[in-house]
Order: sequence, then C-alpha cells, then structure tokens
Amino acid sequence: MNDNSSESRKPTDLAAIRQSIRDHSLWPEDGCVTRLLRNLELTGGARHRAVAVAKGLVEGARARRDERPFLDAFLQEFGLSNQEGIALMCIAEALLRIPDDETADRLIAEQLAGADWSAHAGKSESLFVNASTWGLMLTGGILDLDPSIKSDAAGWLRTLTRKAGEPVVRLAVRRAMRIIGGEFVVGRTIEEALGRSGAEKTLALCSFDMLGEGARTQHHAERYLASYEHAIDAIGRAAKGRAPHEASSISIKLSALESRYTLMQRDRVLGRLLPRVRMLAERAAAAGIQLTIDAEEADRLDLSLDVIEALSRDTATRSWPGLGLALQAYGKRALDVIDWVGAVARTTGRRLAVRLVKGAYWDSEIKRAQERGLDGYPVHTRKVTTDVSYLACAGRLFGHLDVIYPQFATHNAHTIAAILELAPAGALYEFQRLHGMGGLLYAEAIRQITDFPPVRTYAPVGEHKDLLAYLVRRLLENGANTSFVNRFMDDKVPVEEIVRDPVSELERLQAAQNPLLPNPIALYPDRRNSPGIDLGNPA
Repeated sequence: MNDNSSESRKPTDLAAIRQSIRDHSLWPEDGCVTRLLRNLELTGGARHRAVAVAKGLVEGARARRDERPFLDAFLQEFGLSNQEGIALMCIAEALLRIPDDETADRLIAEQLAGADWSAHAGKSESLFVNASTWGLMLTGGILDLDPSIKSDAAGWLRTLTRKAGEPVVRLAVRRAMRIIGGEFVVGRTIEEALGRSGAEKTLALCSFDMLGEGARTQHHAERYLASYEHAIDAIGRAAKGRAPHEASSISIKLSALESRYTLMQRDRVLGRLLPRVRMLAERAAAAGIQLTIDAEEADRLDLSLDVIEALSRDTATRSWPGLGLALQAYGKRALDVIDWVGAVARTTGRRLAVRLVKGAYWDSEIKRAQERGLDGYPVHTRKVTTDVSYLACAGRLFGHLDVIYPQFATHNAHTIAAILELAPAGALYEFQRLHGMGGLLYAEAIRQITDFPPVRTYAPVGEHKDLLAYLVRRLLENGANTSFVNRFMDDKVPVEEIVRDPVSELERLQAAQNPLLPNPIALYPDRRNSPGIDLGNPA
C-alpha cells in the first residue's frame, strides 16, 4: 500500500481502500506511529510557529479569564482528578438508569456522605462554581452564603440532608446536573435553539444535534426520525437560501434511526435504515443545509461507510455539497478513511464534508477490546499519538480540497495553530467547537488572527432527560487531567507545558504503545486472555 500521497489513489481503488481500512483496524501501534510521522505535512519551521501562536492564544485567553464561561470554570474545579468530580459524574450517569426514587435516594446519600466538598469551598475564582460547591445550586441560582459554610461545607450538607430529607437532596442534585447541562444544551426544542442562535453572535453558525444515544426499539427509531425531519425543515427555513457551508446544519446518528445498528445485522440494517437516511439526506438537500453523519464506536465504522457510499451514489442529491461525516482521529484507520472519502467523492462526482474530531469513546473502545481478547486496540493508546494523528489527518484532508470541505473540531490551542500552518492559501474550511466549551479560546483566536476561518458550534438540542449520557461523555472527554480544556486556564500549569509540540513528544517516546495497556490478548501476566472476535470486521 502506498501511503505517501492521497493523490496516487484512483477512483477505481474504492474496494482496495476499504480493505486497507479493515486491515488497519487492529494495526500494531509502532506501525501506526511510523506511518503518522511519515505523513505529517508540518515542517520544522511550521511546528515552531504553531507553538508560538498557541502560546499567544493561551496567554490572551488567561488575560481575559473574567469572560470565561461557567462550564470552563466548573471543569477546572471538578475534573476527574478528585472524589467530588467523580461523584458528580457518577450521580449524573446513574440517574439516567435509575427507575425509582428510593434507589436514587440511596445512591445520592452514599455519594454525598463520602465526598469532601469542603476541600473545594472558596477555591474557585468563579462565584458560580463556589456556589455550586457550597450548596449544589439548591436554589437554582447563586446562594446567599452563610460565612460558616466556607469552613464546614460537608457538615452543612449533612445537616441539610437530615433536615430536608434525602428526596429533597436528590431533587437538588438533579437540579444541579440540569444547570450544568444548560451549559451544553442550546434549547429544548429546535425552535428554541434557532431562536437563541439568531440572538447570540457566537451561535450564529451551528450544527444542531438532536439528543439521543441510540434507539433501543423501532418505536424509538421512528421517534428520532420524526425529530430529524422536523429539525431539518426548521433549520432549512432559518437558512434563508444561504450556501450549505454558510448556514446552520444538522448532525444525525445512525444508531438513533435503527435499533439493530450492528454489522452482524448488515442486510437487515441496510434494508431498513438506508431508505430512512436517504430520505433525510434528500430532505436536507431540498432545504439547502448540511447533514453530517456522526461518528460512533469502532465496531460500526464499516457499516457506516456502506451507508455513506450509498448516499453518495444517490443521483437525486449529486449537486448538493452538504453530505458529510464525522471522523475520529484516535482511530488507527483514520488516514485510510480520508482517502476513501476522497475516492468516493471523485467516483460519484460530488463534494463531501468531513468533521475531524479527536474521539469520544476511548474508554469503552479500550475495555471492549480487552473483554474480547483481541490482538490489538482499534484506537491509539497514547493521547499524544491521537494529537499527532489529528494533524496528519488534517494535512490529508487539505490534500483533498477539490472534493472535501474540512471541518476541524478542537478546543486545543496548539491544534488550532498547527491547522492554520497546514492550510493552503485560499483554502475553504472551518473550525468547530462544542457549545459551552472553547468559547474564550476561539474568541481570542478571532481577535488575534486576521481572517480567521468561520467557527461552527456543535449544539445539542433536547430535554434534560435526554442530556445525561451526552453530558457524561463530554465530562469524561474534557474533564480528565490531561485535557487541554481542564488545564489551559490553570495558572499553576505553565503555558509552555500545554502548548508543547506533540510531534516532538511522540518522537521522544521509547515505545509507541502505552506500557500500561498491553495488547488485550496479553492482558494477564500469568496466562493468555481468551481470544474473541473483532465484531467490527466483516471477515
């Protein structure tokens, strides 16, 4: 296989590229790293400039910390680095699955009893965060705090629990999670979200995500389908005839439209799912807006490419440049997928959009591979490798500008600066961020950098009951100690440390694979793991 140039591919190579994608699913990580470094388009001078620009962005954002959104402050105080942050996330995830109040009461009481909230009292610069620390936002607003609370927050909470009872505290915790969730959700309905988008400058360009973590029954799938249909019509009316890349768009999940969305059910899925997705694509094309198919677990990639290729071959939408997909850079197959997208676009004579993300399911991908005793992992085992993979993928996307519209979703200052270095003069592309996150960083980039590309906000829409699974994934993704979001406003972390060149870091490593993560088949020190089947590979 020739990795040196995406331009060496011919449209007739589609089947060969698909086979490469499958072959690289569990590729040894040393081979992955060698390939990534060989495919990087960044010169030494460009890498040096990227670090300098990133440093300026972080320093500028820190100087404007008073403008920081509540969520950024919250994540810095309650990441995954302390017992209280973990307690909040456990409560959020568990409440999604608890059918009765009695069990919810017991869970919350257990978490509250073990959490040392007083360790955080008064430490954050954000009054809102301090209020949530002392009172878990019990009133739905900033509390009028008694000075004694500052010295004994845990005792105050225990007293409150005894006085008010666990049901009241349970409702208070749920309200706290809803307030946190409000920083993520743009509106409960698409009409509410569009109204907010029209009123707030930072939300003028959105990719709306109708919340839903996958259909469990066909009834659920039909409900999500109706939701997508309604949203497409509403977004199309608000677009008012603008070009697809200049108007707000919609993102859809294939797992929300098919309750058996798995490769083992391929024929059934394509027979039932494909007509629904084709209808949505044709509806979006008629409305003149973009429709992006969101990325999901590695097991589903092969099946999703079948759907995307079928949509690309639909002659009814061939002139529409709004069909797109999301691609996760932590996957070992990401470069191959970009080549495949470019080949599909040339074969079908259309332009496709690709939203490049770093990846949102890392923990579950690792555990699933270990459970199955596979020969390797479908994702990179080091964060720095994912960062380098993202840059290699960005360069590859720019190599397909004739048929691909790149969309770079990131909250990392160095990644932003490196993409600006990679972009050819006059290239048409955009950045993306999650609603509630990265706002200050992008505001600083727009302020400092002339002709900064458009920034689209990935904007969830839905009721709070549909939020928690999405919220937990975002907190896990961005609340970890190594997360840029969790560190870039922390003055205790030197700016130079968080804008380091990931390429240099990766080159210095002695082993490509994280030594804490042996291959799943070799997980145990005294025996081989029981081998299983890669359920994402048709073979």
